[in-house]
Amino acid sequence: MSETRIFDARGMKCPLPVLKARKLMKELAPGDILEVQATDPGAPGDFRHFCETTGHRLRESGEADGVFIIRLECVRS
Repeated sequence: MSETRIFDARGMKCPLPVLKARKLMKELAPGDILEVQATDPGAPGDFRHFCETTGHRLRESGEADGVFIIRLECVRS
């Protein structure tokens, strides 16, 4: 069964959300989800690039009330 971990990156500016998420992804097992909550408008593009370069999967990216919700699936530890 997969686990979902929430990472509150609201108020953080690039590149901190991605750098901290990279560290958190190393703690997850394949199939686990990291849900990032960010307010930096560059976050969706940064995480898309992060997934392209690391092999993790971008499962969802959306925005509600100024907060970007980005769900990443760990494909390897």
